[in-house]
Amino acid sequence: MRRRSRASSKPAKARSRKAQKSKRRTAPKLRRRSSPAVAQETELARRTRERDEALERETATSVVLRLISQSPGDLELVFRSILENATRICEAKFGALILREGDRFRFVAFHNAPPAYVELRTREPYVRQIAGTALARAIATKQAAQITDVTKHQPTRADPLRRSFAGLTGARTLITVPMLKDDQIVGAINIYRQEVRSFTGKQVGLLTNFATQAVIAIENTRLLTELRQRTNDLSEALEQQIATADVLKVISTSPGELEPVFQAMLENAVRICGAKFGNMLLLEGDVFRYVALHGAPAEFAAERQRDPIIHPKPGAILDRLLKTRQVVQVGDVLTEGGTDSSAIVTLAGARTTLMVPMLKHGDLIGGIAIYRQEVRPFTDKQIELLQNFAAQAVIAIENARLLNELHQRTDDLTESLEQQTATSEVLRVISSSPGELNPVFDAMLENAVRLCEAKFGVLFLYDGKEYRTAALHSASPAYAQARQRNTVVRHTHPDVPITRLTRTKDVIHIADVRTERCYIEDPTFSEVMDDAGARTVLVVPMLKEDELVGAFVIYRQEVREFADKQIELVKSFAAQAVIAIENTRLLNELRQRHRRSHRVTGAANSGLRGVKYHIKFAG
Repeated sequence: MRRRSRASSKPAKARSRKAQKSKRRTAPKLRRRSSPAVAQETELARRTRERDEALERETATSVVLRLISQSPGDLELVFRSILENATRICEAKFGALILREGDRFRFVAFHNAPPAYVELRTREPYVRQIAGTALARAIATKQAAQITDVTKHQPTRADPLRRSFAGLTGARTLITVPMLKDDQIVGAINIYRQEVRSFTGKQVGLLTNFATQAVIAIENTRLLTELRQRTNDLSEALEQQIATADVLKVISTSPGELEPVFQAMLENAVRICGAKFGNMLLLEGDVFRYVALHGAPAEFAAERQRDPIIHPKPGAILDRLLKTRQVVQVGDVLTEGGTDSSAIVTLAGARTTLMVPMLKHGDLIGGIAIYRQEVRPFTDKQIELLQNFAAQAVIAIENARLLNELHQRTDDLTESLEQQTATSEVLRVISSSPGELNPVFDAMLENAVRLCEAKFGVLFLYDGKEYRTAALHSASPAYAQARQRNTVVRHTHPDVPITRLTRTKDVIHIADVRTERCYIEDPTFSEVMDDAGARTVLVVPMLKEDELVGAFVIYRQEVREFADKQIELVKSFAAQAVIAIENTRLLNELRQRHRRSHRVTGAANSGLRGVKYHIKFAG
């Protein structure tokens, strides 16, 4: 049994050794079979990782580009997005973006930077090109510059802020990528790690792509800003042209009327210049008078209506305008002073003031002022616009003056023509009615009442003792009836106009008869005036060699004095009436002489015929 066992054990051990040898031989074979699978899995993981990284980079790029398109002109938002994506994808701790301004660079954006460093760079935002720094290398090479360990890197010239940089931020590895436009550096993107680990080539490429996007965003913003500026300039120019056209239209539709023109100017000036209210003043001697206001607070407007005259105070705005004849702008009237009236501050709340002169041939004739209730100076374009309105105001004033002169001349010519026509009519009546005074008086009185814009009139003749009504025109029935009942005028009160005329033989012009003593104290006179509704009275004497022969009396039923030209016209009719009376007297005398001569001639002819008959009979 033991032998068998030994015998049997030998084969068993042999088999065991063979099995072990077989295992040793087969193990390498198994490893050789699994090697391609492991390599395939590693390649797949690498490709998957690269795909994910590329997808992440493309997604980040798309996010930035979408943000640029959705937020045109908002660089801060774009810069923050670029830094956020660059820091995250490049596995950095924080980032910053700087822009070039002359020979310096200014920090404009941060992402995830330590607050102490952000606060420091906010106080001191500028950094210079220091030799040996990553920024200096990036500027010199126009390529990305990387410092693996900032604690072991010392630039040739120390930056006071850089000395505490590592301590404030904990940064170790940094990379600076230049932002290039037309091969000129305009800024840089800085990315920082707090461990010593260099950035890979792909990460550098990604940062370079972000730098390009940042330049695109800057250029888009510049172009958009220029476009907006041009659009604003065009809109402003169009608005000014519309305002100018509006004012010119008001000038053309309101010839000679300055108030609507001034209001249109102030309204447009206040609106376009972003002011609160405005006013216009005209120079009258050495004082200014308010002639128009727009948008002024109610209390201030009421104050100016009660007291429109302003006396310039030494050194105040109007005094400076008067002396310099140039634009005067006060940034803040509370701190700079220069107000001509405390009401402009207390009642109107004015702070920033702009006043431009209105000049005619270099002479100051007034000024336009606009006001803001906050401290905000007016721009050069707004000043230029207000100067344009001031020039238009001067043109409007001159046009109104010329138009008024033309109207006056036209009125004078029309009035002269009417007077000549009336005189011709009176002369025609005189010539067609020789010796008849009633039609002459009627024609004269009718023309006097019409041309003088009176309501009615009466012509009296005076014989040295009494007045007799010789003609009436357009009188009320009550007044006409009173004159018909009593053709001889007798008044006892010495101030009754016709009684005063007897003493003075001068023109009597009463603006309101109801204020006269005779109206108050003489019931007879007041009753006659009330029946006639008379208020304004004009009495013109008819004089022959300083002898009173009659009078023209014309009345208005409203209180409105007669003009000097109207008084002269009635005096002319009075003189014509005297001439007509004298002509009639002479004509009547001539007729009387002719009749006597005719009777004498008739008697002589009758005697001569008798003598001839006697001689013939005797023969």
